[in-house]
Amino acid sequence: RRRHTRFKCDWSSDVCSSDLLRSEILETGDSRVKSAKIAIDAPAATIFNLLTKPQRHPDFDGSGTVKGQFTGEESLFLGAKFGMKMKLGIRYRIINTVVEYKENEVIAWRHLGRWIWRYELQELSPNKTLVTETFDGRPSPFQWWLNARKAYPFTQIAVAKTLVRLKKLVEAQ
Repeated sequence: RRRHTRFKCDWSSDVCSSDLLRSEILETGDSRVKSAKIAIDAPAATIFNLLTKPQRHPDFDGSGTVKGQFTGEESLFLGAKFGMKMKLGIRYRIINTVVEYKENEVIAWRHLGRWIWRYELQELSPNKTLVTETFDGRPSPFQWWLNARKAYPFTQIAVAKTLVRLKKLVEAQ
């Protein structure tokens, strides 16, 4: 069992929670792919709209590394480029490109490291949506760096935390 600030991750049940909110960590069958899901009481369009606004990404980022947008589109679309201010030990800036986009269903982006962040939305009812976030490191030619930084275990926790923060943010609107 590992404890994180405001979050509890119980690795025996693959659940990360904050207060009474929980996201479920998913077994992907590939150690380079980290994924979790959560049900959010909101229409898919509401959640998707938030995901397409890079200036809002720090509001729900569970990794603590996303600090703000510095360039690019205000609302994302397939092929859109957007730059984010980041901090992972040191401050840096990175340009992302949207590589998958289907309105109210899926959005994904990647940067020069070529790993992908993907959000998939499945509307369960008009006011309830299942959101799955996946970090996919398989396309990256920089596996040595991901492994040296212990990015895979860190990212699994960050994905789970992000979904809990996203749920809180959307349901508070």
